[in-house]
Amino acid sequence: MIVVHHLNNSRSQRVLWLLEELGIEYEIKYYERDAKTMLAPASLRQIHPLGKSPVITDADLAIAESGAIIEYIIDRYGNSRLVPPSGTPERLHYTYWLHYAEGSAMPPLVMNLIFNRFGIADSSAMDAFIAPQIKLHFDYIEGELGKSTWFAGEEFTAADIQMSFPLEMVATLPEQIKIRPKIKEFVERIHARPAYKRALERGGKYDFANSIP
Repeated sequence: MIVVHHLNNSRSQRVLWLLEELGIEYEIKYYERDAKTMLAPASLRQIHPLGKSPVITDADLAIAESGAIIEYIIDRYGNSRLVPPSGTPERLHYTYWLHYAEGSAMPPLVMNLIFNRFGIADSSAMDAFIAPQIKLHFDYIEGELGKSTWFAGEEFTAADIQMSFPLEMVATLPEQIKIRPKIKEFVERIHARPAYKRALERGGKYDFANSIP
C-alpha cells in the first residue's frame, strides 16, 4: 500500500487529492514543520535524503518530487484515468502543465514568500525580478485558462492537480487574484470537488503563509 509522508502546509496535499480522485487506498504518516524555521523535521531524511515533502513509499520504493509521484501513481494505479490518451494534443498539454507547475510557476512565488517572510519585500530583487515574473507567469496562465475549462482541455486531469498549488498560492495575494478571474474560477472549481474536500479532511487544511519548502 502507498504511504504518503505528509508534511503539514506542503505540496504533499496534492498527492492526497490525487489518491482520493482515483479512489486508491493509502496510509498517511504525518510530519510537522519546526515552529520557528517552518522547515521539515529531520525524520523525513530517513525516508529520502533531502528530507522534503512530498515523498511516498510503495513497498520498497521511495519516490519524491510532486511530478514524479503523480506520474508513478497514474502509470501504476490510474488505469488510464486522469490522463489524456497518448498522441493527442490534450496529452501534450497535460505533460507541459505537469512540468510547468514546479519548473516555471513556483520559483517566483517561493521567492516572494521567502522575501516577505524575512522582511525584505522592498528589496530591488523584488521590484526588478520577482514581481515582474509573477505578473508574466500568471497573466500567461490566466490567458490559457480562457481557452479551456481545464489545463489539458475540457476534461479534468492530474495536470490540474499539479497546477493547483501555484494557483492556490497566488489566490492568497489579493492584488494578484482580483485581476485574474479565470484563475479565481479555477480555484473555486477545484475546491468544490468532493475528492479535494476528502483530501483536506485527511491531511488537514494548509496555510500558504507557512509553506516555505
